[in-house]
Amino acid sequence: MSLENTSSGSFLKNYKSILLLLGGILAGSILGLVFGKGVEVIKPFGDIFLNLLFTAIIPLIFFTISSSIATLEKTEKLGKLFAIVISVFLGTVLVSAVLMILGVLLFPIQQDITISKIPLETIQGSNAGSQITQLLTTNDFYELLSRKSMLALILFSFLIGFATLQSGEKGQNFKSFLKSGDEVMKQLLHIIMKTAPIGLGAYFAYQVGIFGPQLFGAYAKPLGLYYAVCALYFVVFFSIYAFMAGGRKGLVVFWKNNITPSLTALGTCSSIATIPANLEAAEDMKIPNHISNIVIPLGAPLHKDGSAMSSIIKIAVIFAMFGKDFTEPSTLLIALGITVIVSVVEGGIPNGGYIGEILAITVYGFPMEQALPAAMIVGTLVDPMATLLNANGDLVSAMMVTRISEGKKWLTKSLTSDLKG
Repeated sequence: MSLENTSSGSFLKNYKSILLLLGGILAGSILGLVFGKGVEVIKPFGDIFLNLLFTAIIPLIFFTISSSIATLEKTEKLGKLFAIVISVFLGTVLVSAVLMILGVLLFPIQQDITISKIPLETIQGSNAGSQITQLLTTNDFYELLSRKSMLALILFSFLIGFATLQSGEKGQNFKSFLKSGDEVMKQLLHIIMKTAPIGLGAYFAYQVGIFGPQLFGAYAKPLGLYYAVCALYFVVFFSIYAFMAGGRKGLVVFWKNNITPSLTALGTCSSIATIPANLEAAEDMKIPNHISNIVIPLGAPLHKDGSAMSSIIKIAVIFAMFGKDFTEPSTLLIALGITVIVSVVEGGIPNGGYIGEILAITVYGFPMEQALPAAMIVGTLVDPMATLLNANGDLVSAMMVTRISEGKKWLTKSLTSDLKG
């Protein structure tokens, strides 16, 4: 009897936060279904939670990246690690895009998409050189403290970490400051995540109440295809990635620890807001800090499997609207190239998704005023699932990067070390 009580207590202790999170989300979803637009009254609770996350994200990224690089033993490891990270990111993005192309080829989208008119945000054009400059740098320090300058902040954090590493003994005090700051920010985010059941519950209520009915309109077929293929990718391919990274133990560790990041991604529709949950999960999964602290913050703006898949479905919808053939090899190859660009651009600058859509429409020569609204509607409705794959993809990618850089038995060694400890 006492054994059963112990097992029950252990289960509640291990999964208490997840059960509370699920409870909040379930309650929010029910409120959204019952009250519809009336749930707007509780949306501020979700906004407060998200704002707390966003304000903490900026110092978190700075300290995690700069401290990770500053504490590397050898500068040679930095270049090798970067090469592995970029290879893993690019590989999974291409796999996800190819899978969605196969889904569209097997289940063609019918040419019955209604062209809807919605207000468009103003997107200012500029030349390529200017866009790259704005993407990677800011012209004043305070502008780094905005999540609209994520890539510039990441680049600056890398440079600070590398400079600290090069400073040697003279930079030891600053290195200690970076490590302390990293720990403090993780504790702060742990405190903020305590409010997640209320914050995410309010956000789910709003999403279900406001956007839910739109799923049953003219876009139901392409959306159904998108969500089905993404669900397949999430369950099957992420399992394959986890198995490649750590065998059966890797499979168990991944699915045991990815619940909170998954729910956070679905609730906030933001890869950046999911960084704290991903970092906590990575720590529980025994991924080394010097890897997770680079892969996850870098992956949030740069690595987007879900966005790559949504890019394909948007292009397919636009082709269906205008009665064009999406199956030509040249069309498919261009679509693959666009997905890689979009997966980088979309998270790097404000309205990046719209710029990615404009790129696709321009390349294929469709009329902007008709094609862009349809692409924007699809982009809005696929956002929760796209964010789920974007954010969770960073977590499983961190496992794969660890497998390549640390060796086949990285997970076994970590688990054995914990048992001895």
